[in-house]
Amino acid sequence: MKAWLLDDFRGLEALRFADEVATPNPKGGEVLVRIAVAGLNPADRYLSEKLYPARPPFPHVLGRDGSGIVEATGEGVKNFKPGDKVALLRGDAGVERWGSLAEFVSVPAEVVVPVPEGWTMEEAAAAPLVYLTAWQALTQWEPLEAGAPVVISGISGGVGLASLHLCKAMGLSVAGLTRSEKKGAELVDNHGLDVAFNPGSATLKKQIRDFAGRRGVALYIDNVAGPLFNVVIETLGKDGRVSCVGRLAGEVPDFNTARLFFKRIRIGGVSAGDYSSSAAHAAWDHIVEYMTAFGKRPVIDSVHPFTELLAAFEQLREGPLGKVLVRVGDV
Repeated sequence: MKAWLLDDFRGLEALRFADEVATPNPKGGEVLVRIAVAGLNPADRYLSEKLYPARPPFPHVLGRDGSGIVEATGEGVKNFKPGDKVALLRGDAGVERWGSLAEFVSVPAEVVVPVPEGWTMEEAAAAPLVYLTAWQALTQWEPLEAGAPVVISGISGGVGLASLHLCKAMGLSVAGLTRSEKKGAELVDNHGLDVAFNPGSATLKKQIRDFAGRRGVALYIDNVAGPLFNVVIETLGKDGRVSCVGRLAGEVPDFNTARLFFKRIRIGGVSAGDYSSSAAHAAWDHIVEYMTAFGKRPVIDSVHPFTELLAAFEQLREGPLGKVLVRVGDV
């Protein structure tokens, strides 16, 4: 089979394309999936740079998201059969074991789900990791009241958009932070975003406070960290919460814990990898239900040829509107 192999932790430049890699055989309880489309995530880059808590043996195949067709099943698999359309939900694929940046991947049957009815292969490949992450960011705290104000940084990225869709399906008000006026307008016009703010604005704090009103921001979903974190946290109301998803802008400088005291602000990290298989499946069922009710599908920024993986990663680095995918096979 064809696959992109990672040979060491030198970063994405350590990837090499190979076209004569042995196809894995599904073990007991596993399914062999012929990958149609694979999705890229910032965590793929982090792992390649040894910035992620995983040390797989080399060569390694990255890729946590993907959709395709069940090619074969191992002994004991009863809920899937060859020909079924499936997506990778949550597991060690692309982390401790070979992932979706290959023509075939063998994974435990418990970590795949059927492609939702009416969804394309591209949409199914784009959704699992970012929507599970967004779901955890929203539900790791007590439920929010209808109309509660939420702020999302990195709103145009995969987790940002997934968070927006789920927030709106839950009846919440959302302000999104993006430096692109064009992307902000697109999200307001077509994805239910209430208002877009430029995080570089000198009046950002006032803009957010005007949006949130007297009660303040109820939840901040932070995808970027960096200096912006200190600005937004001052707009939170009593019992405000922060779900930390990413740190694309680097470390938070000079954070003063006194900001947390009098409003009893709580901060929590997000890691969809901590979901058990049963919890991930339960969350996924809720996600599909909300997306169906809201009438939205995962947003695709671009689909790249399999041989142009590095260009796809560059598109991801530059800041897409939605998910960056690669087409692996014609299934």
